[in-house]
Amino acid sequence: MQGGGDGTVGDFDSLKQMMTADVNVQNFLIRAYQYVIARFDVDGFRIDTLKYLKGGLPRLFGNAVREFALSVGKKNFFTYGEVFDSEDTIAEFIGRNTSDASNTDMVGVDAALDFPLVFTLPPVVKGFLAPASISGMYQHRKQVEEDIVSSHGDATRFFVTFLDNHDLKARFRFVNPANPHQYDPQVTQGLACLFSLQGIPCVYYGTEQGLSGRGTTDESVREALWGGPGFDTTNPFYVDLQAIATVRRTQPPLRYGRQYFRPVSGDGQNYGVSPFLGGIMAFSRILNDREIIVAANASQSQTTSVEVIIEQTLSDPGDVYQILYSNQAAPTAPSAVIAHAAGTVNVQEVDGSTGTGPLHTIRVTLGPMEVQIIAHAS
Repeated sequence: MQGGGDGTVGDFDSLKQMMTADVNVQNFLIRAYQYVIARFDVDGFRIDTLKYLKGGLPRLFGNAVREFALSVGKKNFFTYGEVFDSEDTIAEFIGRNTSDASNTDMVGVDAALDFPLVFTLPPVVKGFLAPASISGMYQHRKQVEEDIVSSHGDATRFFVTFLDNHDLKARFRFVNPANPHQYDPQVTQGLACLFSLQGIPCVYYGTEQGLSGRGTTDESVREALWGGPGFDTTNPFYVDLQAIATVRRTQPPLRYGRQYFRPVSGDGQNYGVSPFLGGIMAFSRILNDREIIVAANASQSQTTSVEVIIEQTLSDPGDVYQILYSNQAAPTAPSAVIAHAAGTVNVQEVDGSTGTGPLHTIRVTLGPMEVQIIAHAS
């Protein structure tokens, strides 16, 4: 178990090697980690290899820890587990009614690590997968969990999202020896998307210091900070991460809002989610009467201008939108709202349906590897 002190999250390692179905072992583990909460004032646990625990231990442990935390005044104690697997397996561990038909009670842990996203978002940002891949991932999630996750809010609470971690053999940042900072905007683009998509974003240590380890062993991505770069709060990655986190903190839609992937168009006539490598990814988060739009250009060399569909009921023609964050020093501001009459455009929606308007759009211009977080100026 790692961590301790106010505001920390503990991590206990592979319990699958223990006889976790044994009632005595279960009771001992529960009591031990209740003691850790009381003794060290931790605020959460990350549970390794959750899917291997036997005898209903994920539910028993999670609920017992939650109840103990409540009894000592911790109303938001957080537990999440590593389920290194597919969407279908993750669905067995989250939500009030899991896909495990034999389990009629709530699984005790609060959330699972979002491995489907880490296998999709980084390749999209780097241009190895098309933006349609990530919208497709969320469409599949919606189908798998239609009886489990009841709302967009649930989808946000039940997943801990990340770009890389200690079990992957390469960090998200790639350094070209001939041009070390060539791909740095991919890091800030990835972080901006991570902090804007559904879920609870988790940043692997060292990302904010530009660590870029990769190799064939786990140790390749477990570099030391001290004795290495240290913890420099003026590092450009740290500064950008701080700015991104501030936008998330001050914009509730990015934390709680409904999520919609938006069709885009280069010609203002034909709209769809990009099926091209290095394409434009766009999505909205909407909470009540506030919409935040995120647009990201995965191309490493091309500046691209596209129209992005926005919520028609929350905008009027001519309305002005502003950039809340860009990873470029001199971003191009989005256009005012453009209105398209019924029958004047062709739209291929994420779910496969089609439409011809009416709709509202804004034109967004993105440099290579640029991301913009955009909101109504009022």
